[in-house]
Amino acid sequence: MTKIPDKHYNLIKPVLPVPMKRYSEAMMPLEWGNFKMVTYANKENEPMPHIAIVSEKMDPSKPVLVRMHSECLTGDLLGSKRCDCGEQLDTAMTMAAEQGGVIIYLRQEGRGIGLINKLKAYQLQDTGLNTIDANTHLGLAVDSREYDMAVAILQDLGIDTIDLMTNNPLKIKAIEDSPINIRKREPLIIPSKKENKGYLLTKKEKMGHML
Repeated sequence: MTKIPDKHYNLIKPVLPVPMKRYSEAMMPLEWGNFKMVTYANKENEPMPHIAIVSEKMDPSKPVLVRMHSECLTGDLLGSKRCDCGEQLDTAMTMAAEQGGVIIYLRQEGRGIGLINKLKAYQLQDTGLNTIDANTHLGLAVDSREYDMAVAILQDLGIDTIDLMTNNPLKIKAIEDSPINIRKREPLIIPSKKENKGYLLTKKEKMGHML
């Protein structure tokens, strides 16, 4: 698989695995097709559980198309043009519906810094800082997301081999360091807009994303 340049290893903060369990599930007729929605958390009253969105066509005996998608309220819900998150999610949902895939929706807003800090970082970006410099100016990690939860969810769903939809080398490494096998990487490229051209360029040049 893709080797990650050493300079990118410090972009993710290691954390200890969090015990989780499946708490609820229901079939959902969505815009893209029929999916089962499954919630995962470490306590039953968790207000923001992680979610597996599982195509009704999913067959765990074969390699499963998987997208690990970190929550982006501004992009996923409001269609913000500052990032490509909403369009990535829409494309991934379409592909998952067609190919029997799974979207693992992780509640890690703003690469793990949360919505409040994300908007503070946006203000700094409006003064000319890139996404990395804005986070470090606020004393925050560039990328504090973790993916052990996604691995646990895949195992709970009985999935052991995946085609991973990602451009992010850190996600590839997280799965390579887990019991889950990657058969191949599925690129998820969204054409840039004038509003997010700099954001995507930073991901490519500073964070090693394969764009």
